[in-house]
Amino acid sequence: MQVGIVVAALRKHRLATFLIAMEIAMACAVLSNAIFMFMEKRRALNLISGVQESSLGVVQIVGFSTDNAADINARMVGAIQAIPGVQSVGVISAVPFGEPGVRAGVSTDEALERDGGVLDIYLGDAVALTSLGMTVVAGRMPEPAEYAPIGQYVPSNANVLMTQQLAHRYWPGESAVGRSLWTFGTRFTVVGVVDHFVVSQPGGGEALGNDWSLIVPAVAGPQLVGRYVVRARPEDLPRIFGQVGTAVSTAASEVVFDHSASRPLSELRSDYFRSAKVMMGLLAAVIIALLGATALGIVGLASYWVEQRRRQIGIRRALGATRSDILRYFQIENFLIVSIGITVGLILSCAMNLGLMRFYELPKLPLAYLPISAIVLWLLGQAAVLVPALKASAITPVQAIRSL
Repeated sequence: MQVGIVVAALRKHRLATFLIAMEIAMACAVLSNAIFMFMEKRRALNLISGVQESSLGVVQIVGFSTDNAADINARMVGAIQAIPGVQSVGVISAVPFGEPGVRAGVSTDEALERDGGVLDIYLGDAVALTSLGMTVVAGRMPEPAEYAPIGQYVPSNANVLMTQQLAHRYWPGESAVGRSLWTFGTRFTVVGVVDHFVVSQPGGGEALGNDWSLIVPAVAGPQLVGRYVVRARPEDLPRIFGQVGTAVSTAASEVVFDHSASRPLSELRSDYFRSAKVMMGLLAAVIIALLGATALGIVGLASYWVEQRRRQIGIRRALGATRSDILRYFQIENFLIVSIGITVGLILSCAMNLGLMRFYELPKLPLAYLPISAIVLWLLGQAAVLVPALKASAITPVQAIRSL
């Protein structure tokens, strides 16, 4: 009975009902995508790199000739290793959250017919790969004899480490150990699988997954020089990186020490995700502002209708309607309007996400975010209408007559 009365009343206020429903529809569309984007950024901040970040740092030099790579590597490793507190120093091509190293498309068959996507290929000597602290979940780490010189880009026929994400993608339900990949005209044989190893620039580049990485054992030389991974106790790293610039300039005065790229991995990670943190703040502000504006619109409309209906409310009270009846009337009315808006808003949410996918490479909106947005708006609508509804329920027949 109450619903029929509400629907009849709304038909007399079609424009106001339409406007508030469309406001809620837009709020639903923006809210679902904003919450999704916020959670995506939050998930990125909690990304597992696969290495022991708190104990690692990277030192990078530029402005040298690769003709004397062996001498430069020897002097650099010796100078850094001499700093008190340094546990190990290895030569590596790239590190997570730093400048990218080798990237290449791979195939899972020798005929190159099955595309395996574009991967980040990390090259490192024995000390570097050991220092990273990777967790091997299948197979083994490379043996000393498997570290080979680099040709043009990678060692030939190398035995490599692969991440679980790639192993599950290429050979689901099967062991990846002993399987092969092909790239740069050479064959990679998987000897071990690590739980995680993030690409150098997660969320960017051509990799379709954060763990689309291969780790290739290599001998330092002309193609592997100038970047060094340093392992130490977390509490020693700040002091070590305060001294490393002096050590480098003393050991190799002809090279240029790259201050911006030479830092602990924890700092590289923080800087890499600084824009994500800013975006999270903006999205949170958008969500709060959107909910606030929607709540104000509902309060304003409900308050206006209370004033317009004082006579009807007074008559209903005189005919025996209780305060609960009046309160429930406005709550049902609000629920119906919000439901209309949400129905349209869910369609707009999907359309908006398709646009974001096309122009900003945002992932597909999971369906779970749609009921979340709907529930938030239903609760917001009921909370926003409560004060005007309580005010309406307090109107007595005498007050309604006096206001005429």
